[in-house]
Amino acid sequence: MFVEEIIRYASPFTFAKAIELAGTVAFAISGVRLAAAKEFDWFGAFVVGFVTAIGGGTVRDLLLDVTPFWMLNPVYALCSLAGLATVIIFSRKLVRLDTPFFIFDTIGLALFVVVGIEKTIYLGYPFWVAIIMGTITGILGGILRDIFIHEIPLVFRKEVYALACVLGGFVYWGCHLAGFSAVVCETVASLAILVARVLAVKYRWGLPRMKRI
Repeated sequence: MFVEEIIRYASPFTFAKAIELAGTVAFAISGVRLAAAKEFDWFGAFVVGFVTAIGGGTVRDLLLDVTPFWMLNPVYALCSLAGLATVIIFSRKLVRLDTPFFIFDTIGLALFVVVGIEKTIYLGYPFWVAIIMGTITGILGGILRDIFIHEIPLVFRKEVYALACVLGGFVYWGCHLAGFSAVVCETVASLAILVARVLAVKYRWGLPRMKRI
């Protein structure tokens, strides 16, 4: 049964499914990496990685009144295990450096925003809802990850994070209105989020901070 469910997921294996799986692994690695830096045990690190990978999509699906995606197939748990194994094997390079975390977190962010947008559109919701759901899909897992490791969520304290998701959503919408294929919309929107995040970090872009009252 376990193997049959995975085979059913992979047939047919589409570009959208590849994006979803890549995003799941990338977010799981970002979660496990931070858990490892806090010296969690393997099980704790897996939990953090799994929550990072499925948290945003779970909230999205609950809001859209559908069964959370990871409950329909075990492949997402396996992707989280792959993230755990990757950090264990390459621990010296991944745990001590900030660059790998930024790379995997940004990749996961970009891919999951696209997944959230497409699923919302598929269910018949308008684009403005899709952009919100795409943003939720991208940022909620990271928020839960940071709470689990006792950090102020990244989205609340620095860099252009959620705004990059919104930008990607509007880029996707623009490509859709221009008549481009789904693959082109996915690719361009993901690249827009990646570029926005990289430029924001490089040039230290961010929103004004609230003043103490």
